[in-house]
Amino acid sequence: MTSYLVTYHGGGMPETEEGRQQAMAAFGAWVGKVGDAMTVSAYGVHPGAADGPVAGYSVLRAADIESAVSLVRDHPFVGRGGSLTVLEAVSP
Repeated sequence: MTSYLVTYHGGGMPETEEGRQQAMAAFGAWVGKVGDAMTVSAYGVHPGAADGPVAGYSVLRAADIESAVSLVRDHPFVGRGGSLTVLEAVSP
């Protein structure tokens, strides 16, 4: 298995407490779905750089880049206006 770095760009947290709780619950559900593929703590996926500076990251383990991308296709961060970049992590 290869490690992939997923960087989060743009988006942000909702302004209300209820909205923040919903966002965290959605992220928790996504983490539960990817299970053991998630090693550290996207309605559309396209090649190229994401907009804006890095706002956070996750590290996933997957067989290949296509498998890593499939793990983030329905990431709730994208639903909040953010974008994700998936890159193969280089280990020393």
